[in-house]
Amino acid sequence: MARLFIAVIPPDEVVEQLTTLHRKDQRGVRFVRSENWHITLRFLGDADPGEVIDALDRVGLGSATARLGPAVDVLAERALILPVHGLDDLAASVGAATQHIGEPASKRFLAHLTVARINPRVPMPRALGVLFSAEFDVEDIALVSSRLAADGARYEQLQTWPVG
Repeated sequence: MARLFIAVIPPDEVVEQLTTLHRKDQRGVRFVRSENWHITLRFLGDADPGEVIDALDRVGLGSATARLGPAVDVLAERALILPVHGLDDLAASVGAATQHIGEPASKRFLAHLTVARINPRVPMPRALGVLFSAEFDVEDIALVSSRLAADGARYEQLQTWPVG
């Protein structure tokens, strides 16, 4: 079993835009590396990749446009995020196809891209509240395996499926 999630990976031009956000090192704030930026559609936890692949091979995924912004925000006081709009239907399709796999899905889908993780009682980074806007047509979704390491998570894309 592997720790899995299904995600939208932003295209290079959006990643380039995201790298302009203020990301100064600060004690208690761990910025996500740009190669790890993604928007989780469904977290599966420990699950069999073959089961996920079989389930998603049988589903048609409608087109979607992801809109990031309007500003960097905080989620649960522990994560600096960019809200993402336009992926609800895509997440619902993925959730329906994989409902019997892995951990139960969250009751409410809240699309976001995590910019940084913040320790409790640490001042918020300067990036909080910074205006940001980007939009892209989702071309595919990815099944991603996550391995935790001392310096952060390591992700490996196992399979992709076209969208639209």
